[in-house]
Amino acid sequence: MWVKRVLELNNVQASLVQMAFYGGYFTMALPAALFIKKYSYKTGVLIGLGLYAFGAMLFYPAAAWESYFFFLIALYILTFGLAFLETTANPYVLSMGPVETATRRLNLAQAFNPMGALAGLFVAKEFILNALQSNNTDESGNLIFNTLDESAKAIIRTNDLMVIRDPYVMLGLVVIVLAVVIAVAKMPENKSGNNKLDFWPSMKRLSTNPGFVEGVIAQMFYVGAQIMVWTYIYQYAEVLGIDNASAVNYAYTALGLFLVGRWICTFLLRYLKPARLLLYFSFLAAAFTLGAIFIQGVLGLYSLVGISFAMSLMFPTIYGIALDDLGEDAKYGAAFLVMAIVGGAIMPTLQGVILDIGGSGYNDMLILGVPEVNFSFILPLCCFIVVGWFAWRRLGLKD
Repeated sequence: MWVKRVLELNNVQASLVQMAFYGGYFTMALPAALFIKKYSYKTGVLIGLGLYAFGAMLFYPAAAWESYFFFLIALYILTFGLAFLETTANPYVLSMGPVETATRRLNLAQAFNPMGALAGLFVAKEFILNALQSNNTDESGNLIFNTLDESAKAIIRTNDLMVIRDPYVMLGLVVIVLAVVIAVAKMPENKSGNNKLDFWPSMKRLSTNPGFVEGVIAQMFYVGAQIMVWTYIYQYAEVLGIDNASAVNYAYTALGLFLVGRWICTFLLRYLKPARLLLYFSFLAAAFTLGAIFIQGVLGLYSLVGISFAMSLMFPTIYGIALDDLGEDAKYGAAFLVMAIVGGAIMPTLQGVILDIGGSGYNDMLILGVPEVNFSFILPLCCFIVVGWFAWRRLGLKD
């Protein structure tokens, strides 16, 4: 939201942030898998941290030049590092124990992820959103920024870009320190010791494995749904007259539910098959999404927040099911599942197209009797149907 306002972008242009961020995963996941296959998990982690830190530090010159394109490049490189880390960490967790509990183990490991997201939201609310001058409103609640002349806007733009720059630079410095600590620490390696690349035979086996191929498709649609739900919660709230600083509280709640859901699902996986639990949660997500579309007012916003609880199971469970019984091919398979994160780049852009149908606002027209921002969540609904299809297919074949 801040980038859209301060750089005066339309919805499609603003959604390119997601394109750059998640496109980086798609670009670097397979090279990361090749690197890890040849060398080691620890080396992959160090490369990932280095790329992440470099991308974060690029926010300094991007803010100085006030270049939207430079910000996109910085995000793109930052996610090169995340792709390395994701491609390394998930198969590492899966390999460090019995196959029967691999999916539950990955759910447990990823249960800690939302804690970082909650910390990020806290920083965003307390140290970024409250300091952005472009968020200032008059006594009637209207944004002052939109009424200013170009010279006044330029001053505010410079201030706000500095505000957003500093947390990224500080994070880059912290990551550099973390990389040094990991470099001198010992990490247990997986026990296969097979460093042969064996790339094309592995690709052939993976491409003819229906469970893996369907898992990649399901993962792409799931990540797209997750990013749409979390990105456009602010626009949904804005139509209800809720400002960005207050809307962060709803994002807090969504992430809190996501965190609680991860822990609950880790427990439930002791008693239910991963595919069966995934099917149940895809139904729950679809029900919440229908509420977000067709229930207007704050109850619709509550439904939108509730989707996060239903999504909590999905990423690690799809990941674990898709890599089940792949053996050494899992290292390359993991790369394609990380590449599937590109769904987070494609789907929000399509949602931005829907939001721009009637104009640059979020309530310019009604579609099926609801504001366009409500209707735009038809895309996450379709995504959850795909996830449910994958779970149903895996459950049927396993039973």
